[in-house]
Amino acid sequence: GMHPAVGLLLFLGTLLYAYVEALVKLLLPARRKAVRGELVLVTGAARGLGRATAREFARLQSRLVLWDVEAHGLKETATECEGLGAAVHTFVVDCSKREEIYSAAEKVKKDIGDVSILVNNAGVITAADLLSTQDHQIEKMFEVNILAHIWTTRAFLPTMMNNNHGHIVTVASAAGHFVTPFMVAYCSSKFAAVGFHKALTEELSSLGKDGIKTTCLCPVFMNTGFVKNPST
Repeated sequence: GMHPAVGLLLFLGTLLYAYVEALVKLLLPARRKAVRGELVLVTGAARGLGRATAREFARLQSRLVLWDVEAHGLKETATECEGLGAAVHTFVVDCSKREEIYSAAEKVKKDIGDVSILVNNAGVITAADLLSTQDHQIEKMFEVNILAHIWTTRAFLPTMMNNNHGHIVTVASAAGHFVTPFMVAYCSSKFAAVGFHKALTEELSSLGKDGIKTTCLCPVFMNTGFVKNPST
């Protein structure tokens, strides 16, 4: 394997590059995508990054469809977004269950309209060594962290393809690029999410669907209440 010091240098280099890139973008802002009136679906919208993302789209006057397994936090997010003047629809959806995803997606298409921006943000994490992690925890990480991305994309991509218009956002993790012990299953699922994003991007390009954009977010550490005492 790679010497730990080399790994650290690579990581710091990548981090530095990201900061420089962010600084350049801050000083030379690109024209922001106009998202007013677009129908935006955010999974995992009850807390953390999902809630912050929903709030930002609400400020930009998008219409919102918010999914989460946790009804109380979901309602709070919806209230906040409505306070910002956005039209909001909420669905209690367990993103570890394919049937729930597909049936909620059908309701959205039938009752609300065409989702043009899909933010696959729902995620779960268990931090433990591989042998202490339980089978069902490993399955759930793959169900939510990668399979849910695939089911939601399959549900909403056909309309985006027909219109050659849309945007698919994959919220992965820095753990989709750099591994860390005591998170073997989590890192594996996040590597899969990054791979999904890259392959989907290539496929859309091969199909000439230049109106469908893709973005991959890889947050480093996020205080979402998932990890009680993150040691890092």
